[in-house]
Amino acid sequence: MSAVQQTRQGSAPAHGGQAAADSTPNTLRQLLRLLYWLMLSLIFSIIIEWIGMIFWWPEEGANHSLAMLSAELGYLSGDLRESLLVSDTAAYATAFADTLYHWLWQKTGLETAILWLAATPPPGASSWQASLHILYAAVVQFVSAAANITQVFAVRLAVLTLAMPAFALAVLLGTLDGLVMRDLRRWSGGRESSFLYHHAKRWIWPLFIAVWVFYLSLPMSIHPAFSILPFAALIGLVVAITVSTFKKYL
Repeated sequence: MSAVQQTRQGSAPAHGGQAAADSTPNTLRQLLRLLYWLMLSLIFSIIIEWIGMIFWWPEEGANHSLAMLSAELGYLSGDLRESLLVSDTAAYATAFADTLYHWLWQKTGLETAILWLAATPPPGASSWQASLHILYAAVVQFVSAAANITQVFAVRLAVLTLAMPAFALAVLLGTLDGLVMRDLRRWSGGRESSFLYHHAKRWIWPLFIAVWVFYLSLPMSIHPAFSILPFAALIGLVVAITVSTFKKYL
Protein backbone atom coordinates (compact mmCIF):
# COMPACT_ATOMS: atom_id res chain seq x y z
CA MET A 1 0.00 0.00 0.00
CA SER A 2 1.38 3.37 -0.97
CA ALA A 3 2.03 6.17 1.49
CA VAL A 4 -0.69 8.27 -0.15
CA GLN A 5 -3.29 5.52 0.37
CA GLN A 6 -2.23 5.07 3.98
CA THR A 7 -2.52 8.79 4.53
CA ARG A 8 -5.99 8.83 3.02
CA GLN A 9 -7.14 5.91 5.14
CA GLY A 10 -5.63 7.44 8.24
CA SER A 11 -7.38 10.74 7.61
CA ALA A 12 -10.78 9.18 6.85
CA PRO A 13 -11.87 8.80 10.50
CA ALA A 14 -10.84 12.38 11.18
CA HIS A 15 -13.01 13.60 8.32
CA GLY A 16 -15.86 11.43 9.58
CA GLY A 17 -15.51 12.89 13.07
CA GLN A 18 -15.41 16.39 11.63
CA ALA A 19 -18.53 15.67 9.57
CA ALA A 20 -20.31 14.33 12.66
CA ALA A 21 -19.32 17.44 14.58
CA ASP A 22 -20.51 19.69 11.75
CA SER A 23 -23.82 17.82 11.57
CA THR A 24 -24.61 18.74 15.19
CA PRO A 25 -27.18 21.56 15.18
CA ASN A 26 -25.67 24.88 16.16
CA THR A 27 -28.53 25.54 18.59
CA LEU A 28 -27.82 22.26 20.40
CA ARG A 29 -24.12 23.09 20.63
CA GLN A 30 -24.89 26.50 22.09
CA LEU A 31 -27.34 24.94 24.57
CA LEU A 32 -24.76 22.40 25.70
CA ARG A 33 -22.21 25.17 26.06
CA LEU A 34 -24.64 27.15 28.17
CA LEU A 35 -25.32 24.13 30.41
CA TYR A 36 -21.58 23.66 30.79
CA TRP A 37 -21.11 27.25 31.94
CA LEU A 38 -24.08 26.97 34.30
CA MET A 39 -22.61 23.93 36.06
CA LEU A 40 -19.23 25.65 36.17
CA SER A 41 -20.85 28.72 37.73
CA LEU A 42 -22.55 26.60 40.39
CA ILE A 43 -19.31 24.85 41.32
CA PHE A 44 -17.47 28.16 41.32
CA SER A 45 -20.13 29.74 43.56
CA ILE A 46 -19.84 26.94 46.11
CA ILE A 47 -16.04 27.14 46.13
CA ILE A 48 -16.12 30.93 46.62
CA GLU A 49 -18.57 30.52 49.50
CA TRP A 50 -16.31 27.94 51.14
CA ILE A 51 -13.28 30.21 50.75
CA GLY A 52 -15.25 33.07 52.27
CA MET A 53 -16.24 30.89 55.23
CA ILE A 54 -12.56 30.28 55.91
CA PHE A 55 -11.12 33.75 55.32
CA TRP A 56 -13.81 36.46 55.03
CA TRP A 57 -16.81 35.54 57.20
CA PRO A 58 -15.70 32.65 59.45
CA GLU A 59 -17.92 33.83 62.30
CA GLU A 60 -21.06 33.58 60.14
CA GLY A 61 -20.46 30.12 58.72
CA ALA A 62 -23.41 28.71 56.77
CA ASN A 63 -25.60 31.58 58.00
CA HIS A 64 -23.96 33.82 55.37
CA SER A 65 -25.36 31.75 52.49
CA LEU A 66 -28.72 31.51 54.26
CA ALA A 67 -28.83 35.30 54.57
CA MET A 68 -28.02 35.57 50.85
CA LEU A 69 -30.96 33.31 50.03
CA SER A 70 -33.30 35.44 52.14
CA ALA A 71 -32.01 38.63 50.49
CA GLU A 72 -32.45 37.23 46.97
CA LEU A 73 -36.05 36.26 47.71
CA GLY A 74 -36.57 39.64 49.35
CA TYR A 75 -35.71 41.43 46.10
CA LEU A 76 -38.39 39.41 44.32
CA SER A 77 -40.95 40.09 47.02
CA GLY A 78 -40.26 43.83 46.80
CA ASP A 79 -40.05 45.96 43.67
CA LEU A 80 -39.62 42.91 41.42
CA ARG A 81 -42.85 41.28 42.49
CA GLU A 82 -44.19 41.01 38.92
CA SER A 83 -42.66 40.54 35.47
CA LEU A 84 -43.76 40.18 31.88
CA LEU A 85 -43.59 36.40 32.11
CA VAL A 86 -45.06 35.57 35.53
CA SER A 87 -47.35 37.35 37.96
CA ASP A 88 -45.53 36.25 41.14
CA THR A 89 -41.75 36.22 40.73
CA ALA A 90 -41.07 35.11 44.30
CA ALA A 91 -43.28 32.04 43.97
CA TYR A 92 -41.75 31.24 40.58
CA ALA A 93 -38.20 31.51 41.92
CA THR A 94 -39.04 29.44 45.01
CA ALA A 95 -40.55 26.66 42.87
CA PHE A 96 -37.52 26.86 40.57
CA ALA A 97 -35.13 26.54 43.52
CA ASP A 98 -37.08 23.63 45.01
CA THR A 99 -37.03 21.80 41.69
CA LEU A 100 -33.30 22.27 41.19
CA TYR A 101 -32.60 21.21 44.79
CA HIS A 102 -34.75 18.11 44.28
CA TRP A 103 -32.82 17.02 41.21
CA LEU A 104 -29.32 17.87 42.46
CA TRP A 105 -29.61 16.81 46.09
CA GLN A 106 -32.51 14.41 46.46
CA LYS A 107 -32.62 12.55 43.15
CA THR A 108 -28.86 11.99 43.23
CA GLY A 109 -29.01 10.54 46.77
CA LEU A 110 -26.83 13.25 48.29
CA GLU A 111 -29.46 14.21 50.86
CA THR A 112 -29.90 10.57 51.92
CA ALA A 113 -26.14 10.16 52.27
CA ILE A 114 -25.90 13.35 54.33
CA LEU A 115 -28.69 12.23 56.66
CA TRP A 116 -26.92 8.89 57.09
CA LEU A 117 -23.65 10.63 57.93
CA ALA A 118 -25.35 13.06 60.31
CA ALA A 119 -27.06 10.29 62.29
CA THR A 120 -25.25 9.01 65.36
CA PRO A 121 -23.82 5.55 64.58
CA PRO A 122 -25.48 2.70 66.51
CA PRO A 123 -23.45 0.84 69.17
CA GLY A 124 -22.58 -2.01 66.81
CA ALA A 125 -21.49 0.24 63.94
CA SER A 126 -18.14 -0.26 62.29
CA SER A 127 -15.20 1.99 63.00
CA TRP A 128 -15.22 3.49 59.51
CA GLN A 129 -18.85 4.59 59.92
CA ALA A 130 -17.95 6.30 63.19
CA SER A 131 -14.99 7.96 61.47
CA LEU A 132 -17.20 9.21 58.65
CA HIS A 133 -19.63 10.63 61.20
CA ILE A 134 -16.82 12.51 62.94
CA LEU A 135 -15.54 13.80 59.60
CA TYR A 136 -19.00 14.98 58.60
CA ALA A 137 -19.41 16.80 61.92
CA ALA A 138 -16.25 18.75 61.06
CA VAL A 139 -17.52 19.86 57.64
CA VAL A 140 -21.27 20.11 58.30
CA GLN A 141 -21.19 23.92 57.94
CA PHE A 142 -19.64 23.61 54.48
CA VAL A 143 -22.22 21.04 53.39
CA SER A 144 -25.06 23.27 54.60
CA ALA A 145 -23.52 26.24 52.80
CA ALA A 146 -23.32 24.24 49.57
CA ALA A 147 -27.01 23.37 49.84
CA ASN A 148 -27.90 27.02 50.49
CA ILE A 149 -25.76 28.26 47.61
CA THR A 150 -27.48 25.76 45.31
CA GLN A 151 -30.80 27.40 46.15
CA VAL A 152 -29.31 30.90 45.75
CA PHE A 153 -28.01 29.80 42.36
CA ALA A 154 -31.46 28.52 41.40
CA VAL A 155 -33.18 31.74 42.47
CA ARG A 156 -30.73 33.80 40.43
CA LEU A 157 -31.15 31.46 37.49
CA ALA A 158 -34.90 32.01 37.71
CA VAL A 159 -34.30 35.77 37.73
CA LEU A 160 -32.18 35.46 34.59
CA THR A 161 -34.91 33.55 32.80
CA LEU A 162 -37.35 36.30 33.74
CA ALA A 163 -34.87 38.90 32.46
CA MET A 164 -34.85 37.46 28.92
CA PRO A 165 -37.30 40.14 27.69
CA ALA A 166 -34.78 42.78 28.80
CA PHE A 167 -32.06 41.13 26.71
CA ALA A 168 -34.45 40.76 23.77
CA LEU A 169 -35.36 44.45 24.03
CA ALA A 170 -31.68 45.41 24.16
CA VAL A 171 -30.96 43.33 21.04
CA LEU A 172 -33.97 44.83 19.25
CA LEU A 173 -32.98 48.41 20.09
CA GLY A 174 -29.37 47.67 19.14
CA THR A 175 -30.51 46.23 15.82
CA LEU A 176 -32.74 49.22 15.00
CA ASP A 177 -30.06 51.71 16.00
CA GLY A 178 -27.48 49.79 14.00
CA LEU A 179 -29.70 49.78 10.89
CA VAL A 180 -30.12 53.54 11.14
CA MET A 181 -26.36 54.06 11.46
CA ARG A 182 -25.79 51.65 8.57
CA ASP A 183 -28.15 53.59 6.29
CA LEU A 184 -26.48 56.84 7.26
CA ARG A 185 -23.11 55.31 6.41
CA ARG A 186 -24.38 54.04 3.06
CA TRP A 187 -25.88 57.32 1.94
CA SER A 188 -22.98 59.43 3.17
CA GLY A 189 -20.42 57.28 1.38
CA GLY A 190 -18.84 55.88 4.53
CA ARG A 191 -16.35 53.05 4.33
CA GLU A 192 -17.03 49.49 5.41
CA SER A 193 -15.08 47.98 8.30
CA SER A 194 -15.14 44.19 8.19
CA PHE A 195 -12.55 44.15 10.98
CA LEU A 196 -14.87 45.97 13.37
CA TYR A 197 -17.87 43.93 12.22
CA HIS A 198 -16.31 40.53 12.81
CA HIS A 199 -14.78 41.49 16.16
CA ALA A 200 -18.02 43.00 17.46
CA LYS A 201 -20.05 40.03 16.24
CA ARG A 202 -17.96 37.45 18.06
CA TRP A 203 -18.42 39.29 21.40
CA ILE A 204 -22.23 39.01 21.48
CA TRP A 205 -22.41 35.43 22.74
CA PRO A 206 -19.50 35.73 25.24
CA LEU A 207 -21.15 38.80 26.76
CA PHE A 208 -24.40 36.91 27.12
CA ILE A 209 -22.56 34.05 28.85
CA ALA A 210 -20.61 36.53 31.02
CA VAL A 211 -23.71 38.04 32.59
CA TRP A 212 -24.94 34.57 33.59
CA VAL A 213 -21.58 33.52 35.04
CA PHE A 214 -21.02 36.86 36.80
CA TYR A 215 -24.47 37.14 38.34
CA LEU A 216 -24.71 33.47 39.34
CA SER A 217 -21.26 33.44 40.96
CA LEU A 218 -21.50 36.63 43.02
CA PRO A 219 -20.53 35.85 46.65
CA MET A 220 -22.86 38.57 47.94
CA SER A 221 -26.45 39.66 47.41
CA ILE A 222 -27.01 42.47 44.96
CA HIS A 223 -30.14 43.82 43.33
CA PRO A 224 -30.65 42.04 39.99
CA ALA A 225 -31.05 45.33 38.13
CA PHE A 226 -27.48 46.36 38.98
CA SER A 227 -26.11 43.12 37.52
CA ILE A 228 -28.36 42.46 34.53
CA LEU A 229 -29.14 45.87 33.07
CA PRO A 230 -25.49 46.96 32.48
CA PHE A 231 -24.79 43.74 30.59
CA ALA A 232 -28.02 44.08 28.60
CA ALA A 233 -27.04 47.61 27.61
CA LEU A 234 -23.57 46.42 26.65
CA ILE A 235 -25.00 43.61 24.52
CA GLY A 236 -27.30 46.11 22.82
CA LEU A 237 -24.30 48.35 22.09
CA VAL A 238 -22.32 45.47 20.58
CA VAL A 239 -25.31 44.45 18.45
CA ALA A 240 -25.66 48.04 17.24
CA ILE A 241 -21.98 48.12 16.26
CA THR A 242 -22.30 44.76 14.51
CA VAL A 243 -25.34 45.79 12.47
CA SER A 244 -24.02 49.27 11.66
CA THR A 245 -20.74 47.88 10.31
CA PHE A 246 -22.43 45.16 8.23
CA LYS A 247 -21.45 45.27 4.56
CA LYS A 248 -22.83 48.25 2.71
CA TYR A 249 -24.50 46.36 -0.15
CA LEU A 250 -26.39 43.05 0.15
